[in-house]
Amino acid sequence: MAQSDGPIVSTPSGRVSGVQRAGHAAFLGIPFAEPPVGALRFAPPAPARPWDGVRPATAFGPTPLRVATSGLVPEPAIPGEGILTVSVFTPDADPAARLPVLVWIHGGGFIGGSPASPWHDGAAFARDGVVTVLVSYRLGFDGFGAIPGASANRGVQDWMRALEWVQEHIPAFGGDPDRVTLAGQSAGGASVLTLLGAPSATPLFRAVWASSPALPVRTRDEAEEATRRLAERLGVPATWEALAAVPEERVLAEQMAAARPHGTSLKDLIERSPSYSPVVDGELIPEPTLDALMHGVGGGVELVIGSNDNEIIFPAESLPAWLHLVPQSLVLRATGLRGHELREYRDEQRQAGVAGAAAMLDQDVTDRVFRRQVVRVANARVAGGAATRLYRFSWASPTKGGAIHCLDLPFLWDILDRDDVAPLAGDSPPQDLADVIHGAAVALAHGSGPDWPVWDDEHRRVAVLGGDAGPLDIIDNGYAALAPLLD
Repeated sequence: MAQSDGPIVSTPSGRVSGVQRAGHAAFLGIPFAEPPVGALRFAPPAPARPWDGVRPATAFGPTPLRVATSGLVPEPAIPGEGILTVSVFTPDADPAARLPVLVWIHGGGFIGGSPASPWHDGAAFARDGVVTVLVSYRLGFDGFGAIPGASANRGVQDWMRALEWVQEHIPAFGGDPDRVTLAGQSAGGASVLTLLGAPSATPLFRAVWASSPALPVRTRDEAEEATRRLAERLGVPATWEALAAVPEERVLAEQMAAARPHGTSLKDLIERSPSYSPVVDGELIPEPTLDALMHGVGGGVELVIGSNDNEIIFPAESLPAWLHLVPQSLVLRATGLRGHELREYRDEQRQAGVAGAAAMLDQDVTDRVFRRQVVRVANARVAGGAATRLYRFSWASPTKGGAIHCLDLPFLWDILDRDDVAPLAGDSPPQDLADVIHGAAVALAHGSGPDWPVWDDEHRRVAVLGGDAGPLDIIDNGYAALAPLLD
């Protein structure tokens, strides 16, 4: 292998050379599993084979093929087959350092996103004494499609294998395998909650940070029915061998139509979003995540969880012109709300200042896809005897008109000085808010916080980040407006 003038680390798999930066070193695109192609397509991840010499780790590895997502976050696409890699940012690659570790799973609805996003750069965490690991994993049907007779939850198994890699390899980069915090946003937030509810995963981390998590529950039968629809569209039998012979590009082109067949109701689109996600398989995921948390799985793991106040704001040009003419109740009925649930939710939102049918649609989708999952998880953890801290990200983007999806990311990663942040967060996003949210994540990784109240059935206290009272405020009943949506 080629030699490098950068820092060199000796790992159990072989030596890697990285890039020395100001105050830390980056080791990019290190394989934790073999490329999932050929006989390994639709198979569990096979641990990467060791190598001789010094392997360059100076550029991100190939990224999975994906469906285009929101465009809110820069998401580079890098061609190649060896997509199962990790990237490590460390302030001190001395095995004696024993620094805390943050393992990040990116979002993108399980069909998009990129492990090479510059917004997930570990420089600020390294500055604060934390080793950061970015994980790549299989997306869409290749990662989460359920094939009769084949291993399910391949994307979940990729996360597990990456966490096992961290346990085996992170001491070489100065990290402490006993102080791993698992973190993610959007589908990444759902990913870390899925692992929190998987009994075989919880020994691999001590804390979890979940931002804006969706939390769909798919049964194996439902997922296999979607596979049969996909196979029909592709003109092949719904078998491992037949589907593995179809180029990934063809699968990518048909997977969403198969997952969302013609006639799918708006209610189902909301309730079952995202369409590709982990499956309750009775093995790796024995039961739905909320049930597992209620039964005490992951009870010894610290959890911080929260959402943005206005995750979804549909662009005006994407909505029909007549929408502003209809009553709010009609919009809520179209999304599947009925009876007292509809009336109580409408009244709560009106009191909160939501005006007009379009704004009501935005908030309804926001609350049902994202925000109510935060409260459901917290309540399940209370029932299971575990402590959870909740937050709300409330700072409104001057360019987007609210605290929309992904807006928290440049604050969490403390990258407000990047030029590509301005389209989402404006020209002068508040640094004191980044200090609070990034500092809270650092404290969680170090095991020293954040100093926010624990959620309980009585006070339901929430840390409000970037609200009217400043960068941090603690309030009671912080998610009260969601009460009509909770069952």
